[in-house]
Amino acid sequence: MADLFASGRLVDLILVLVVLEAAVLLLYWARVRRGIAPLDLLPNLCAGAFLLLALRVTLAGGGWMMASLCLSAAGLAHLTDVYRRWLK
Repeated sequence: MADLFASGRLVDLILVLVVLEAAVLLLYWARVRRGIAPLDLLPNLCAGAFLLLALRVTLAGGGWMMASLCLSAAGLAHLTDVYRRWLK
């Protein structure tokens, strides 16, 4: 179990689940126009996914520049999400 954490494979599994969650919610929205609108959903999911990618890069020894890029993208997605919510 410790190897699953240390190798980053657990993060990979969580990222797959995030992608599946997005696909199901977007498909549901497309079919019935109920639930969370895509423009409200995607910035939030992207922020979380980029945080997970930063963790994955760090666990894999990818270096600080790549981790910083992922963290910057997460921050930008988060700011987009907050900005959109603020306007409502």
